[in-house]
Amino acid sequence: MHPDRSSTTRFSVIVDAALRAAGWQPGRWDIKQAEVWADALRGHASPAGHRHTVFPAAVEAWAEFGGLRLAAQAPGRQIAPATLHLDPLHGLHMARTLGDLGRALGTEVCPLGEESDSRALLAIDAEGRVYTLDHTGDWYLGPTLDQALTTLLSGIDPVRLTAG
Repeated sequence: MHPDRSSTTRFSVIVDAALRAAGWQPGRWDIKQAEVWADALRGHASPAGHRHTVFPAAVEAWAEFGGLRLAAQAPGRQIAPATLHLDPLHGLHMARTLGDLGRALGTEVCPLGEESDSRALLAIDAEGRVYTLDHTGDWYLGPTLDQALTTLLSGIDPVRLTAG
């Protein structure tokens, strides 16, 4: 093994390559920026008074991955891989939509970023599950952000959320 390449089984080769190309490294933790985003989201109210809920799973995701622009380094398996910008302020004006999704799922949901090409909103719930919301519906990406990154960057079809 090459001495300066730490071996990790946390991410697939595709996800690891995209993360490293974006400047991520194991141990990345920018809690100051995560707190700036948390304050901005908490401080925003929609014209109708809808507010964001901020919780530890979201803050932790922002601290480790916030600000990264990720692009797959390989073609997708089933669909084109997504290009991502992990900045929760992409969802600043989506408090009502995220609140509605959270109620439907029986949890709280907070913005995570967006798929750059489609402008689909990425969101995380209080348990760490990840979703994407676009003009065609709401989609489940995985039980963890790590799995969601694999789904998005590997071009795996997400699971559509259905009512009921």
